[in-house]
Amino acid sequence: MTYNLNNHKVVSESEWIQARKELLKEKELTILRDQLSQQRRGLPWVQVNKEYVFEEQNGKQTLSELFDEAS
Repeated sequence: MTYNLNNHKVVSESEWIQARKELLKEKELTILRDQLSQQRRGLPWVQVNKEYVFEEQNGKQTLSELFDEAS
């Protein structure tokens, strides 16, 4: 989105404050997003039984081997 500064609406301070108050919905959305993120992190895990193999610089490695190196 491109803004043209020459045609931007200019209002009184009281109109700006009213418009800003209407945007406080942003705060509600942020709180809801944070709550949703917390719920997502709280989801139970699923045990991975399949042996995934990845082609790496040092050859093929399993998923568990990749994570063993990270710890």
